[in-house]
Amino acid sequence: MSRILVIEDHEDMAFGLRTALEFEGYDVDVALNGTSGFALATSIEPDLIILDLMLPDVDGYALLRRLRQRGAHGPVLILTARADEADVVLGFDCGADDYVTKPFSTAELLARVRALVRRAATEPAGQSGARERFGAVEVDAAARTVRRAGHPVELTPMEFDLLLALLRRRGATATRADLLREVWRYDDTDVMTRTVDMHVAELRRKLEQDPARPEHILTVRKVGYRLRR
Repeated sequence: MSRILVIEDHEDMAFGLRTALEFEGYDVDVALNGTSGFALATSIEPDLIILDLMLPDVDGYALLRRLRQRGAHGPVLILTARADEADVVLGFDCGADDYVTKPFSTAELLARVRALVRRAATEPAGQSGARERFGAVEVDAAARTVRRAGHPVELTPMEFDLLLALLRRRGATATRADLLREVWRYDDTDVMTRTVDMHVAELRRKLEQDPARPEHILTVRKVGYRLRR
């Protein structure tokens, strides 16, 4: 049974999340503020954290950074009322794996939870194979490192896995549904999310010489993405 920690200050929402998750068979702990959430996260080491970014005592981004710095490697799903793309991207940069924008449906939330729990349970310990190159970028799958023009580039785990998924296709197009299944482990790709697009935008920002005019990580209109070497 997977153990989930919900860090949410709104008591009614926290109760609703607990009820829905327990009905699905998860073991659920709830923290109503960031301080107790951090204490629980570091003591019980949950399989998944659901984190509200708007907490009364601690900034959610700062809490997420602190958890990652303390070695919390499990998936984190952020809940945010901030629909602005920059806020979501900041959450990814702090170590989030996926997000849900309030208000959300229970079905949507549970689909994200299932995907992240499945991904954590099936994530390989390491990758093998030769180093890959495109343009000025070198990717070492075994070491999970990336260098651009000889300089190290810090990618989040999701960004790195997305890059590998594109590399493995050897120039073929990957649909958004393909990437949601392969990288995020979604079983229901009818769920509407811009997670893939936001992660692609971050990869371009970090790896392309001109992210506004990418030469390698290309959009295939109305289909998905492909990587050109």
